[in-house]
Amino acid sequence: MANSPHGGVLKDLHARDEHIRAQLKEEALILNDIVLTERQLCDLELIMNGGFSPLEGFMNEKDYKSVVDSLRIADGSLFPIPITLDVSREDIEKLSIAPGARLALRDPRDDEALAILTVEDIYQPDKVKEAIEVFGADDPAHPSVAYLRSKVKDFYVGGKVQAIQAPVYFDYVALRYTPAELRAHFKKLSWRKVVAFQTRNPMHRAHRELTVRAARQRQANVLIHPVVGLTKPGDVDHYTRVRVYEAIMAKYPNGMGHLALLPLAMRMAGPREAVWHALIRKNFGATHFIVGRDHAGPGKNSQGKDFYGPYDAQDLVTKYKDELQIEMVPFQQMTYLPSTDEYQPVDEVPKGVQTLDISGTELRKRLRTGAPIPDWFSYDAVVKTLRESYPPRNKQGFVIFLTGLHNSGKDNIAKALQTALNQQGGRSVSLLLGETVRHELSSELGFTKEDRSKHLQRIAFVAAELTRAGAAVICAPTAPHEDGRQAARETIIQQGGSGGNFFLVHVATPLEHCEKTDRKGMYKRARAGEIKGFTGVDDVYETPSKADLTVDVTKQSVPEIVHSIILLLETGSLL
Repeated sequence: MANSPHGGVLKDLHARDEHIRAQLKEEALILNDIVLTERQLCDLELIMNGGFSPLEGFMNEKDYKSVVDSLRIADGSLFPIPITLDVSREDIEKLSIAPGARLALRDPRDDEALAILTVEDIYQPDKVKEAIEVFGADDPAHPSVAYLRSKVKDFYVGGKVQAIQAPVYFDYVALRYTPAELRAHFKKLSWRKVVAFQTRNPMHRAHRELTVRAARQRQANVLIHPVVGLTKPGDVDHYTRVRVYEAIMAKYPNGMGHLALLPLAMRMAGPREAVWHALIRKNFGATHFIVGRDHAGPGKNSQGKDFYGPYDAQDLVTKYKDELQIEMVPFQQMTYLPSTDEYQPVDEVPKGVQTLDISGTELRKRLRTGAPIPDWFSYDAVVKTLRESYPPRNKQGFVIFLTGLHNSGKDNIAKALQTALNQQGGRSVSLLLGETVRHELSSELGFTKEDRSKHLQRIAFVAAELTRAGAAVICAPTAPHEDGRQAARETIIQQGGSGGNFFLVHVATPLEHCEKTDRKGMYKRARAGEIKGFTGVDDVYETPSKADLTVDVTKQSVPEIVHSIILLLETGSLL
């Protein structure tokens, strides 16, 4: 434990004795183990290094229920968010999880044992109550409620952990501090007052002006403490954001600011999250914490209204200010005054004075179209970084996913489209024909629904990687099942970073024509029983419910179909 003027008692669980750490590592080799999820990994790291102090492990049932009901663990200490280790019934049986059992907790990235958990209890939570009390509603429009419903397993395991080692990172190592390290850094620099700024978004000039103003008013220094764990789906990736933060740190007055990364898995829990963020920053040595309007809000609920009121977070932090031992700094919305080339708080601008602002929606539009972003809004280095990671539409990768029966003409369309895109230039063009890819990637698979699904996911994985690199990808598998096509779409969009740049083209050539013109005799062999599970014969082709384009070679020529696809891409500003 450590004590400091920057935040009271800190519970750092890492063993100082190398001999003890070696014993724990050896014990972990023979224990049943749990491979952590990404969220559990973030939680464990902050439990071990003291970021979640006073927690010393994953919450048992008594602590969990107390936190859900009252924002306090059972001993009365303030802690607003449940920190839980979820397992399935199968896990409990397979791993012999019972009170007193010891389990190794492993890093999902490299399988290293990070800690040993001694089980106190196993309990089944009321997830509906957890959603309502912690997030304000059992509404799947909230990302953490959706996560609770779809990804969190049915049982929670509570117990204290013994740290073996911290997770190993290969990115931005110099910017990753434990609470003890950051406190020591502040002490070395004689920083007695530190204003912490929480963010999960890129920073621009307004953020710099806001934080500088907050620091100067309090004769303090600034800690830029962005989250680099799980944030809201669709957020800018942390690699891009950290490059932005590094660029903007050079714009602070010399010696005023410091950048450190926080491996937190956000819950987007609004008021509770703001109290949690303040508690964490106190543990990291900050004396002041900026709380914004609708702090950590997830946006709109299912009825199109904000989940939380604009000042609910500030009100709840104020309620617990004495216990938090950190002073809240209310976020002041800043606006640009072109007449004086400066930023001022909105409520301090005289009536009639011209102001300029660019919304997040407008910024994303300008990045997408390549439109200019003025230097009064952001710095050149920040804009350059964002443009590198988020190029305009005509530089982004995309996937044309052709699906249809064997011999429907989709392969000929795919080849002709590849030629047309190569002629236009500007991108590399990759062609993934169903049978060609099957021979190269899935030669061991058959034609059962399960094998078809595996084959399609392999195509989706390759397509996503190529799209991420900015390529035009043309896929032409049969893909007869709706759930398989949807899974492929999700993989390509999420993994490939292609946003909405996925286009499903249904080649709806009738079965009679496909069979009549089948020179390879595949349908004939299938009807004779020589091929099992052949689509259109003894396996159903499920018509796509939401195709972006439907074509038919009995009604359109291949050049006409290719032209239709080109127009689809041009309409989306991709060509």
